[in-house]
Amino acid sequence: MIALLTVIHIIVCFFLIIVVLLQSGKSGDIAAAFGGQGSQTAFGPRGAATALSRATTWSAIIFTVTSITLSILAQKRGGGSNSVLQGLKPSQTNSQPAKSAPAPAPAQQK
Repeated sequence: MIALLTVIHIIVCFFLIIVVLLQSGKSGDIAAAFGGQGSQTAFGPRGAATALSRATTWSAIIFTVTSITLSILAQKRGGGSNSVLQGLKPSQTNSQPAKSAPAPAPAQQK
């Protein structure tokens, strides 16, 4: 079960990377930063969702679901309360108060 889910997760990862890189920008060039966009909306006109944007949305959803499922299955398989720091020994620090400085010698008066 975990192996199959891991394979699906890796395939979705690569698919998500490819789909995001294939998408064109949303007029985010330097001319848009200085008001050269020509639209009065705040973030530009939004058209209908393309097939790439739908594929991005669904692959992101599948990626999130497989990530959460894999983490839950790993937690159940590992016994519950495992921690990365569980095997470390506590450090032995010998903290002592600082030694006081010697008293200054009394000044000789002539």
